[in-house]
Amino acid sequence: MARVGGGGELLRRLLSQLYHSARWAAPRPRGPAAFYSTAITSAKVEVNGAHLHYQQTGNGNHVVLLLPGMLGCGQTDFGPQLKSMNKQLFTVVAWDPRGYGKSIPPNRDFPPDFFERDAKDAVDLMQVNLFYLPSQVVASRAEEQLFPSCFSVRNKALKFKKFSLLGWSDGGITALIAAARYPKLIHKMVVWGANSSVTEEDVKLYNGIRDVVKWSEKARKPMEEMYGREYFSKTCEAWVDGISQFIHKPNGSICQSLLPHIKCPTLIIHGEKDPLVPRFHPEYLHEHIISSQLHFMPEGKHNLHLRFAEEFNRVVEKFLL
Repeated sequence: MARVGGGGELLRRLLSQLYHSARWAAPRPRGPAAFYSTAITSAKVEVNGAHLHYQQTGNGNHVVLLLPGMLGCGQTDFGPQLKSMNKQLFTVVAWDPRGYGKSIPPNRDFPPDFFERDAKDAVDLMQVNLFYLPSQVVASRAEEQLFPSCFSVRNKALKFKKFSLLGWSDGGITALIAAARYPKLIHKMVVWGANSSVTEEDVKLYNGIRDVVKWSEKARKPMEEMYGREYFSKTCEAWVDGISQFIHKPNGSICQSLLPHIKCPTLIIHGEKDPLVPRFHPEYLHEHIISSQLHFMPEGKHNLHLRFAEEFNRVVEKFLL
């Protein structure tokens, strides 16, 4: 998240973005014709001392990891991608960072290296060699009988040697760090709503959402249903303190020094109506990431992958292929 001006109007816009993210909490299958979109498995696995939850769908050779934003998880932040990305070309994995979604416990905390920790967790999750039985399969028994090969993942080792990253907002920051730290593992990367530094104006915005009681009911209710009122409130406050601590770094840097170390082809998407991340942030990323492209969506806001899911998925799939 990043700099933006204005007081009450800013808060209203931010809460609108959060609401439209949360409304995608449950992917909606359409029936046999959309079979691949209904074949979603979920499981938990221990990684770096935390039991991390993830969802997986698709049988393609190109593996893609989806990284959610602040207080988000795969289920709330990536409904249209889990549902509609090409399941024959891609294997899509959406993870819940520790302390978010269904990766609780542990409770979420924000030490100075929390983005670095998330990056390591995410990469290590994709490198885990395990055999698992999914805790949930969103597909009918009839579909499984009709397409048994599509469910062979139940008996398949999940150790991905190379994969691409799709990171939104905080997840975009995590993706940037992962791509810089583990270049041999990352095939391609797409980020949007991400920033590599924090400004004074950013901190004012973050403090504007510290008190969740001031959030609109539409934005607040889905989070309270997922986390409970107390956990949601405390975690939001902790996040504000956690992201604001970077203002004390030189130039407010979160990961600016790592950007030149990103070697994978990178697509930076920016919604030109994003009230949270001004244009200079994606332009800075584009300038400092060698193999990068910058794509603008004129009507896009912070949650452009939800509001304009069809266009977003089309642009991303074209880039990844």
